[in-house]
Amino acid sequence: MSEWQLVKRHDSFYRLAKQEGYRARSSFKLKQINERFGIIHNGFAVVDLGCAPGGWMQVAKEIVGESGVVIGIDLKQIKPVEGCVFIQGDMTSEETVREVLDAISASGRKIDAVISDMSPNISGAYSMDHARSIDLCEHALSFARKVLRPGGSFIAKVFEGDLFPEYFNSVKSSFDFVKRYAPDASRSSSSELYVVAKRFYPRGVPRKQSKSLSSPKVVES
Repeated sequence: MSEWQLVKRHDSFYRLAKQEGYRARSSFKLKQINERFGIIHNGFAVVDLGCAPGGWMQVAKEIVGESGVVIGIDLKQIKPVEGCVFIQGDMTSEETVREVLDAISASGRKIDAVISDMSPNISGAYSMDHARSIDLCEHALSFARKVLRPGGSFIAKVFEGDLFPEYFNSVKSSFDFVKRYAPDASRSSSSELYVVAKRFYPRGVPRKQSKSLSSPKVVES
């Protein structure tokens, strides 16, 4: 058994994920983010970018319930997640964007949240991994700007580094509320954190209007 396999076996969140039927320990990261910030609510329409293996889709579907919609996007095929829609495609493709919008409009609703737990293939060279992480996050933000309703929300995982402040400011240019957050479920050795953004305002939509269209009020202490 490899050292990495041993670490996973002794990881409490890994064991808990197995016990509760989640496909990944990262499921608990989304749970903790949502408990803290109230990004996803019952009845919401949510898009999960880079959704493989499906752990975040499982959690999102639990939260939105039967009246909500969860759409997962990934380059590779995944095992179906009960009650969710899966689109195999590239999030940077306009064809994929149209497919998502068509699926949502068919349900008679708009997209309330875009979430991303994407991570680049790790090279071991941190500066390169950080840059690739930022690149993925920029694509995720671009996707969110195209599909989110005014007042919608966004979550993206990113590796800390010198490019992070510029990305953080870019998110702030489109959302009224933006925070950086490290869930307890993240490994202590990890440099990852999550950008959590609420109250999206598209160009031409005043901030006050985006606030009035936002999700139900939650405590943001």
